[in-house]
Amino acid sequence: MDTPSLHLVDYLIIGASLVLSVGVGVRFAKAQSTTAKYFAAGRNVPVWAIGLSIFATLISSITFLAYPGDGFAGNWVRLVQGLMVPIVVLLGIGFIVPMYRKVIGLSAYEYFERRFGYLARLYASLAFVLAQFAGMGSVFFLLALAVSSMTGIGVVTVVLVLGLVVTVVTLLGGMEAVIWLDVIQGLLLILGGLVTLLVIAVKMDGGLGQVFTVAAAENKISLGSFDWNLVELTFWVMAINGVFYAVQKYGTDQTMVQRYLTARSDREAIRASIGGVLMVVPVWVLFMFIGTALYAFYQGQASLPDGLRADAVFPHFILNEMPVGVVGLIIAALLAAAISSLDSDLNCLAAVAVDDYYKKLRPRSSELQRVRMGKLVVTLSGLGSIVVALIYVAAGDAGVLATVFALYAIFSGGIAGMFLLGIFVPRVNREGLYVGIGVCVLFTAAALLTSTEFSLGGDPRIWLDLGPLNYTQHNYMLGVYSHIVLFAVAWAASYFFPARDVDRNLTYAGWKDRKRSEA
Repeated sequence: MDTPSLHLVDYLIIGASLVLSVGVGVRFAKAQSTTAKYFAAGRNVPVWAIGLSIFATLISSITFLAYPGDGFAGNWVRLVQGLMVPIVVLLGIGFIVPMYRKVIGLSAYEYFERRFGYLARLYASLAFVLAQFAGMGSVFFLLALAVSSMTGIGVVTVVLVLGLVVTVVTLLGGMEAVIWLDVIQGLLLILGGLVTLLVIAVKMDGGLGQVFTVAAAENKISLGSFDWNLVELTFWVMAINGVFYAVQKYGTDQTMVQRYLTARSDREAIRASIGGVLMVVPVWVLFMFIGTALYAFYQGQASLPDGLRADAVFPHFILNEMPVGVVGLIIAALLAAAISSLDSDLNCLAAVAVDDYYKKLRPRSSELQRVRMGKLVVTLSGLGSIVVALIYVAAGDAGVLATVFALYAIFSGGIAGMFLLGIFVPRVNREGLYVGIGVCVLFTAAALLTSTEFSLGGDPRIWLDLGPLNYTQHNYMLGVYSHIVLFAVAWAASYFFPARDVDRNLTYAGWKDRKRSEA
């Protein structure tokens, strides 16, 4: 790649965006004296701001860089997962939001304790923590690679600086700072994407029409093979994965549930959730299309350095084709995309740590002590995510987007299945669920050991060879199967134990009863 040579104007724009981020944290620092303020913004955030915050949280540097990389290198099959999200949200959000606002205080995983006992809460919160650290490390790593390639600043330095900024913002300003910074950064991200597409259209012979011509000729906007094949990355693999992803993200993920709690009313929380997801799908499409447009651009009138990775093509274009000032704007938007997801992750990790663990160990702790513990967890989580990113740097990478999808599927641990049992199957009891969790863990471990290869100087081998019992399907399906296994085993096992009375506020049937009584 060419030697980076950003103009002073670009550096000033990038620096100003980072200073603005810290300034927002400082602006809200004095108000963070209770857990309701620090983790739920006092439940007084306007609906439009929550919607933009949900949108910004779902968009990260993974979208900004890896989606264009996928659009450039292949087709749009990984977009299918995102297309499933609005369907699930529109079907279920009207029940999920009021239920959570009624039955929990702060942590989404309190629902599982009330429905199935503390072990279920512990299992779900631990799965969330593992998934968040894997995701945050990937975001840091991918962003650092891109910014380093465009500025010449070392990858480690970028990780450390961004980690410090995100941690300080979240530490000082709590959820209020997170939401309002998300508003700014979400708008900046949309602007960055649209400006990029405009520059490509202006520079390319034939404009965007030529992009569609090339894409049609080479099947670049395909959503993947429609063959019923769960071994390869097909449409059906991503569609099924997307349904369970949406259930888990909007039904059990703390980053979403915590947003529901910041709204003034159930109605506003529902509107914000729908607005956020309806905004994010077009942006996912936009960045996939940018990748396709870059493919057409470099096919027709420009060349790329030999050996350039697909997810490095967009940074290369920014550095070599964008005018002065616009380069800084795009890099600032890229940083904004990362910050808007990472700050939310840190605050939500702290909320889970305080509500699921600290309050259990110290039930008589004061509000001030809980806020202090939350800030300590933000700091430690920020440092931990930096360490994970540096491990990625040391180990190298082979397709970050694929890695993130796989890690999320593996660490999901059947949580969506547990959630669906809780709300739809009152007969399932805690004993049955614990059996289901145990079988799910064993299944996941066996699937990983019989499908993961290693090499100690010789030919690659799998860890455990069970012959015809080896897991051979696509690793994205592993997360799907973990939900199904937990759901089916827990339901069946529950009939071996006495039925228990269930608080109907925790079930879909109870919600329907309330709706009828209010009609």
